[in-house]
Amino acid sequence: MKINLRNQDKFENRHHGKDAQELQDMLDKIGAASLDELIDQTLPSAIRLQKPLNLPNPKSEKEFLEGIKRVASKNAVLKSYIGTGYYDTITPNVILRNILENPAWYTAYTPYQAEIAQGRLEMLLNFQTVVTDLTGMEIANASLLDEATASAEAMTMLHSLRAGSRKKANTFFVSELCHPQTIDLIYTRARPIGIEVVVGDHATVDLTSEEIYGVLVQYPATNGEVIDYTDFISAAHELNISVAVAADLLSLALLKSPGEMGADVVVGSSQRFGVPMGYGGPHAAFFATKEAFKRNIPGRIIGVSVDGEGNRALRMALQTREQHIRREKATSNICTAQVLLAVIAGAYAVYHGPEGIKTIASRVHGLATLFVDTIRKFHYEVVTTDFFDTVTIKTPLTRKVREQALKWGINLRYNKDESITVAFDEAKSFDDVIALLNVFAEVSGFQGEMVIDEELEFAFPENLARTSEYLTHPVFNTHHTEHEMLRYLKSLENKDLSLVHSMISLGSCTMKLNATAEMIPLTWPEFGEIHPFAPTNQVGGYAQLVSELNIWLCEITGFAAMSFQPNSGAQGEYAGLMAIRAYHASRGEEHRNVALIPSSAHGTNPASAVMAGMKVVVTKCDERGNIDVEDLRAKAEQYSNDLSCLMVTYPSTHGVYEESIIEICEMIHSHGGQVYMDGANMNAQVGLTSPATIGADVCHLNLHKTFCIPHGGGGPGVGPIGVAEHLMPFLPGHVNFNVQGEHLPDGEAGAVSAAPYGSASILTISYAYIAMMGGEGLTNATKYAILNANYIKERLSGYFDVLYTGANGRCAHEMILDCRSFKAAGVEAEDLAKRLMDYGFHAPTLSFPVAGTLMIEPTESESKAELDRFCDAMISIRKEIQEIQDGIADRADNVLKNAPHTSRVLLSEEWTRSYSREKAAFPLPYLRFNKFWPSVSRVDSAYGDRNLICSCIPVEAYSDVEVN
Repeated sequence: MKINLRNQDKFENRHHGKDAQELQDMLDKIGAASLDELIDQTLPSAIRLQKPLNLPNPKSEKEFLEGIKRVASKNAVLKSYIGTGYYDTITPNVILRNILENPAWYTAYTPYQAEIAQGRLEMLLNFQTVVTDLTGMEIANASLLDEATASAEAMTMLHSLRAGSRKKANTFFVSELCHPQTIDLIYTRARPIGIEVVVGDHATVDLTSEEIYGVLVQYPATNGEVIDYTDFISAAHELNISVAVAADLLSLALLKSPGEMGADVVVGSSQRFGVPMGYGGPHAAFFATKEAFKRNIPGRIIGVSVDGEGNRALRMALQTREQHIRREKATSNICTAQVLLAVIAGAYAVYHGPEGIKTIASRVHGLATLFVDTIRKFHYEVVTTDFFDTVTIKTPLTRKVREQALKWGINLRYNKDESITVAFDEAKSFDDVIALLNVFAEVSGFQGEMVIDEELEFAFPENLARTSEYLTHPVFNTHHTEHEMLRYLKSLENKDLSLVHSMISLGSCTMKLNATAEMIPLTWPEFGEIHPFAPTNQVGGYAQLVSELNIWLCEITGFAAMSFQPNSGAQGEYAGLMAIRAYHASRGEEHRNVALIPSSAHGTNPASAVMAGMKVVVTKCDERGNIDVEDLRAKAEQYSNDLSCLMVTYPSTHGVYEESIIEICEMIHSHGGQVYMDGANMNAQVGLTSPATIGADVCHLNLHKTFCIPHGGGGPGVGPIGVAEHLMPFLPGHVNFNVQGEHLPDGEAGAVSAAPYGSASILTISYAYIAMMGGEGLTNATKYAILNANYIKERLSGYFDVLYTGANGRCAHEMILDCRSFKAAGVEAEDLAKRLMDYGFHAPTLSFPVAGTLMIEPTESESKAELDRFCDAMISIRKEIQEIQDGIADRADNVLKNAPHTSRVLLSEEWTRSYSREKAAFPLPYLRFNKFWPSVSRVDSAYGDRNLICSCIPVEAYSDVEVN
């Protein structure tokens, strides 16, 4: 036996490995002589890349982890007192190991299929309860992207709710005491939709001005001052002005809630509830408001309903507000949010409980109080009067303090006016504060002895102190030992189906392998404990990672530059459209505001276009699922003078490589427009074609699809944009430092996320994937994705009709199964989706982009055995439908209409259904050995929307008593 001693285990083989026999069997099934022949039959030759990707040779897992450790070591982990919305925190190890590092939690998808998602739905309900309790509001969503974008969402929601004397008002007032990154982003978001933004002192603003419709204030303020806004909010309300408050969640354990002050909206970040800073993210923002505004809230809301047996069940509520349904009329373009981080924050509150949270908040305030009491003895002027955790110091010695602090390994916030802001957090110890005080003592020349008491008493002024209860539900008062918490988390985990159980074939979602080696660096302190506004000379590791990832993704896309600031795909769309908008404006063509969007587009496309100030014009698709070129030509000519862009997904959402794509791009360019490519289907391009080859000018990438960041149950995601050279000057900037390295024209390319590099810490995952796959491996991944999709298509041939195929009868990486003919037998596509749960599978994408269909995307990283298991399940369900069509099974009482079947239903004493228990639960042999049980029967969404409850309900409501 010969062996090459240089060869180590190839990561590529672990990601999408199929042995030669399996590959041949699959090719035989689909009628292709080779994998390359299949690709030739599938992709138009005109768009094929002419040379392989020029990427570094692939690393083994061991080589990668050794290399990334060296990269991480270039990040300096200093004690951070910078604050500004980002704080050191302690992630309880039971949460770190059992949620953040647990694929059962991080590989799940957005809980559209509620029956197999009750675990994370419960933890998200916990999160919403934490938010409503602490903010004093009536309803909250299940997370947004960051505090700054949540503040912008408040601005736009309140604009849509203008009433009375402010019905036509168009000015949003922002307190100058808001965090700088929030003010920066609000300017960006307001500009394209015509909202005027005024920044100033809330104490002196003239609210009688008829132009002001809404206000944003910070609580506590960015300088640390705790301000009672009660009278201010009351005065605003008398004038029909709405008030939003950006609040620190931890501070609300001690401070009067914004709801008690009368706030209309409260936003903020839950980052300090156990989620590392990660150089900017990801973190779960929150958005809380009044019950009256429930249909205007951006993002997803978890609500309580009942299942088919009358038992309590959870699901996503009021979905008709969202972009995937309302499209250009949606309240927001939010799709992917920050579910995994909201889950961690919710778990943090469950583990610590109200007393634990109060103790943490009290200790943080105590450290700040100790610092202030002592530093005044050194003759520093503390300008913050009432504070929670942050104080601002006025001193002529700022430069010397900075020099001395760096010697002690400390970062402080140095303001433009030469003042210094110091923010404390739960990760700081008593000794840390002593070290910090030594810095200030040495600079001031203090010679005396520091007499410091390790215990102190404090009290907030009566008008600021919290007196109301919070987190009174039993879930926050039960699981405070590690055993109890571990078992609670496991009980939730067991209710959810994820990639640890079976393939998730959601079309357009790319639920591929999230390899363990890709995830390991994420929780290293060298990546997690870095503040997003840390000095650039301390973040050499991140700089290298971002630089190399930029080079690699430019090679893959064919573009000139990338921006990593957008922290979701929808944010990437928005950033790309804003770049196009700024480009036209730079050429004196501000009037170009028409976005042509095919009817098959993702719902975020039209929603993002409207946010970017564009007018949406929908173009038709032909009978083969392609863009109707003649309709597009007519509309391009009709709107030629005002054409801004075409938004196009490639391959299309119909699962087809359109032959006319180059012609389409050239057509748009001939009318002065730009081509925006939605990168949702980039998993079918990498290494074979590219956005630049096709003719696009800008494209966002879903790193949480194509490049292996896990979906986390609905986030986090990263949506970087790549642009052609002429759009480079219009990539997002940032108030704290320009991430493009050059001056950007004022008012043309502001921030789209709170942090300069968005959710920077999870860039490590995509970096790992590319580094270990290499150019050939990435290209093979695309080929295998196409192979797997066409294999499923052939296996299901004769059972299901595939709606669209390419010129040679091939599909791309996904396909649409037409289920509309089953309606005559009373069977809906949703019934198939629910029945698949009984077979242990998550449903494909339901009724998108065509109503009454299922869209399947297997990805490259599923084995032939798993593909066969899925196909066997689909064929078995098709036979069950045939029984209904043939009159063998009852139209109303059958395995599809009653799906899914829970163990509780199967074990009930009385069985009155017209089919056997075995047929319900074990329709195929493999289920006897590996059965996933849905925890609830089919959820009644309509009931939940009619009886909206979006916070934790009494324990008694979970009893088996039937709900009337």
